[in-house]
Amino acid sequence: MRVLENIQDFDRRGLMLLQQSQSWLAQNSRLVSRTADGHLYLIVGGLVATFEATGDLFLMHALTAFGIERGVYWVMKNSLKRQRPARALPDFKSHIIASDEFSFPSGHTSAAFLFVTLLVLHFGPLLLPLYLWAMSVAMSRVYLGVHFPTDTVMGAILGTSIALTSLSVFF
Repeated sequence: MRVLENIQDFDRRGLMLLQQSQSWLAQNSRLVSRTADGHLYLIVGGLVATFEATGDLFLMHALTAFGIERGVYWVMKNSLKRQRPARALPDFKSHIIASDEFSFPSGHTSAAFLFVTLLVLHFGPLLLPLYLWAMSVAMSRVYLGVHFPTDTVMGAILGTSIALTSLSVFF
């Protein structure tokens, strides 16, 4: 159990350190976080399906991958039941109210990394800079105080791995 205690200690220290940041991302974390609420995926997916020659394949891959990711995310979150920072740490206040009770893994981060990975797989490495947006989403969730750092790391791993695993079905 010492390993779990070390992870929790790392998470507490990382959360508190990031909370002190005065960076542009910290100051705009609500806006950045909202870009991963789901609307962007629908808009970009619809545009890609409409204007790209392989848009239908991308759309089918995205719908399938998101269906898998949302299911795995929900099972993990509701099985592991890790408390969000505001409930786990005395005197800690988050900047927003989370949409659900538990924090592990970060659904915003998982979806952002899934979407970017799908875009890169379908449309090439020129889209690799979009990972900066996905990382910004992850950090914004920590800045807002609704996730510990490892929640977002696991979200990134979950989203990326589901995109890569589902690749064999579509190519």
